[in-house]
Amino acid sequence: MMKKNLLFVAALFWGFQLFGQEALRIHTDALVIDTHNDVLYQSVMRGKDIGKRINTGHTDLPRIREGGIDVQVFAVWCNEKYGKGTAFAYANKQIDGLMNVIQDYPSEVALVTDTESLQRTVSQGKIAAIIGVEGGHMIEGRMDYLDSLFARGARYLTLTWNNSVDWATSATDETRHSKKLKSKGLNDFGRQVIHRMNELGMMIDLSHVGRQTFFDVMEITNKPVLVSHSNAYALMAHPRNLQDDQIKAVAENDGVICLNFYSGFLDPMHYTKINRLYAKQVTAQDTVRRSTDSKFDRLSAAAKEQLRPPLSLLLDHIDYMVQLAGIDHVGIGSDFDGISSTPKGLDDCGDFPHLTEGLLQRGYSEADIRKILGENVLRLMKAQEE
Repeated sequence: MMKKNLLFVAALFWGFQLFGQEALRIHTDALVIDTHNDVLYQSVMRGKDIGKRINTGHTDLPRIREGGIDVQVFAVWCNEKYGKGTAFAYANKQIDGLMNVIQDYPSEVALVTDTESLQRTVSQGKIAAIIGVEGGHMIEGRMDYLDSLFARGARYLTLTWNNSVDWATSATDETRHSKKLKSKGLNDFGRQVIHRMNELGMMIDLSHVGRQTFFDVMEITNKPVLVSHSNAYALMAHPRNLQDDQIKAVAENDGVICLNFYSGFLDPMHYTKINRLYAKQVTAQDTVRRSTDSKFDRLSAAAKEQLRPPLSLLLDHIDYMVQLAGIDHVGIGSDFDGISSTPKGLDDCGDFPHLTEGLLQRGYSEADIRKILGENVLRLMKAQEE
């Protein structure tokens, strides 16, 4: 009996080994596109050299390579404290930072602005860098600023961040501050922005936007849309996640929804767990009333580790999106370096192959995994060029 048990364990071990090898082969052969990473703000703007391995954050060029990421969208981001007279300039400063990285490491990374240059760069063994601008406040209400950012290489604009702009309302404001809003959705200038983005071939990113803004866009866009880093509201009821009718609308539009790795958008118990751990570990020493995010920052490293959900929760969100929208409308937008907690097994960019392994374990075919990892987003980019 003992011998049979040992043989069973050995067979199981080798089975997992072979399974892992197959996942790695698929991941290596596939085109892998991550549609959202905040390393520019988190590291580059703080003077860190991401061309070399750094001991902070989720991202640097060596870890992007280790993760098999062929195409990385570098998000240009600033919060609502930047406004007219400062936001556009800061956006350009971040683009300058990315261009400095590219200049310093020309054999490692190159800027791409269309699918032809993307595929050429990947075939050369380089990381293809795409610029995505996260927050419509960075155009400061000026169409010429939108044109300028496109000319510098920006290939998507997230219409709002958590803050609304004069011409579009955010998910945060529509759900949590709706009484303060004069109106919801797009105004006339907002509709002009959508038309101009369609003309330019610039992807409209609907992560962060409110429901009214979302459906206003869907009524007028003549190109497929991107949702660069959002999850399923039905599994985690957060304003940043998409409700079922939104998911279906993206599919009907032939757009792509890219799944976010943030624990707080995946795990319905995440914020409850933070409050419980904070009350247990910190409240006695800190009686100040704080937001849940502020409480998270004050937890110990061990407590933060406890809060990380299993990778299976991210896979559940992917399954849900695939079932509702179809396999052709799902992608990956990690939000690395823009988030404070990730699922276990996804510590940083170097862990991307674990996602492919998880998808293979869930029964996805190689063809379907390739679509999720990058082919769907490539199709979306090509549609902007038509």
